[in-house]
Amino acid sequence: VLVDTGGIDDEDDTITNHIRNQALLAIEEADVIFFLMDGREGLTPSDHEIVDILRRTEKKVFFIVNKIDSPEIEDTLLTPFWELGVEKLWPLSGDHGYGYATLMDGLVPFLEKSDLEIDLPENTMRIAFLGRPNVGKSSLVNAIIGQERMVVSNIAGTTRDSVDTLVSRDQYNYLLIDTAGIRRRGKTTDKLEKFSVLKALKAIGRCDIALVVLDAEEGITEQDTKVISYTQDQGRALIVLINKWDLIKEDKKRQEQLLLEVELALKFIPFAPVLKVSALTGTGIKRLFPEIGKVYRQFHQRFPTAALNRLLAEAVARHEPPYYHGRRLKFYYTAQLGTAPPLFAVVANDPKGIHFSYQRYLTNCFRDGLGLDRVPVRLLFRERSGRKK
Repeated sequence: VLVDTGGIDDEDDTITNHIRNQALLAIEEADVIFFLMDGREGLTPSDHEIVDILRRTEKKVFFIVNKIDSPEIEDTLLTPFWELGVEKLWPLSGDHGYGYATLMDGLVPFLEKSDLEIDLPENTMRIAFLGRPNVGKSSLVNAIIGQERMVVSNIAGTTRDSVDTLVSRDQYNYLLIDTAGIRRRGKTTDKLEKFSVLKALKAIGRCDIALVVLDAEEGITEQDTKVISYTQDQGRALIVLINKWDLIKEDKKRQEQLLLEVELALKFIPFAPVLKVSALTGTGIKRLFPEIGKVYRQFHQRFPTAALNRLLAEAVARHEPPYYHGRRLKFYYTAQLGTAPPLFAVVANDPKGIHFSYQRYLTNCFRDGLGLDRVPVRLLFRERSGRKK
């Protein structure tokens, strides 16, 4: 995940508190830091101050001097920057690519998985609670923990605003990942919004199932739909929780309106279960674990290739594919490539000619035929290898 921060400007040769805080936040959230300086402009007071801050971090820092377009001018433009006293400078031209390969070679050893690795019981279900601030994510986690007999441990997460709790219930284990709220742009600065989203993306990347929490009183907002889209961009299973349902339990009209709003917002992901819950009263909490189990099993389910090929043949027979460039599209065979989410390869004579509507038709056939009604299903269309066009 790459985060591009705002430029740090000189202001009376000092860094304002706001800029300093932004730099510190960027340093705290990063695993590897690229600090770019301007080779044409030369060394600035801000460069000195930022380097002083970076000396205090234990993170890997690449001190990069940009706008060095060729080796002929490298020595001349780099010389002033050795004044910083750093161990290594990386000459680079972002426009022309000079130095890029060398920089990437230097970066590769530091791209090992940096998330906090913890020993979890086998087949632990990783559940992330996501949503805007104050929708009740932490309250829901506390309500769940309060009802369970065995809380194994509280584990510091990979970011300062993510806390993991390992819970055992019956014979199953769950890692509950409680995240900070994703703030709406305009409620805070753009840069803080960027880090807020980054935290959520990290949590989504670590989970099997994303639980997006909505506020029953406020309804589903544009920011809620953005959070939901983040989960689908990363191919996560999704359960939508409408929290604070107790606040509208007497208002049938409001309930119907809210459920309709949610249904419209989930029009393109109708597989996502929607549960009505209340962290305050405990309503719906008991229904959550059976639903998580169903979603998790589908998310990791594997299917025999023979059954998949029968399914593909039946789907094509029911709805014959159209012609493309004068010849009928043909589908030869299919196989499962992976799980979490279920991913299938479909081999055809000309994948480029498969219209989106027919792709969607086949996806729905796989979903219905395999009973994958609660998770995203992905089809990857490939051309048969070794054949001439």
